[in-house]
Amino acid sequence: QVQLVESGGGLVQAGGSLRLSCQASGGIFSINAMSWYRQFPGKQRELVADISFGAGTNYADSVKGRFTISRDYAKNAVYLQMNNLKPEDTAVYYCNAHLSTLTGGSNDYWGQGTQVTVSS
Repeated sequence: QVQLVESGGGLVQAGGSLRLSCQASGGIFSINAMSWYRQFPGKQRELVADISFGAGTNYADSVKGRFTISRDYAKNAVYLQMNNLKPEDTAVYYCNAHLSTLTGGSNDYWGQGTQVTVSS
């Protein structure tokens, strides 16, 4: 059974940094793309950044130049380095993987979410 486990969220002052990690495991054949999304209270989940072997990286305009997404293909892991954090980055951050399983088929899977809070 596929699981995505996130870590690294927390409370930080404006201008500070955090690094989010996400580890995928359980019956994975291959991972096409991995992404980070965030959700503000009362809002829909929005894409922060994604990364895939063929297409490279993609960032939301609001985080360009501050956030960096990276992958460890051997570990089925994805990371989000967040620098120069702002109070408006406060949200729950979710890891997403579009992958194929050993039993066939492909689908999107989500982590449980990790809270990032930036104080002013």
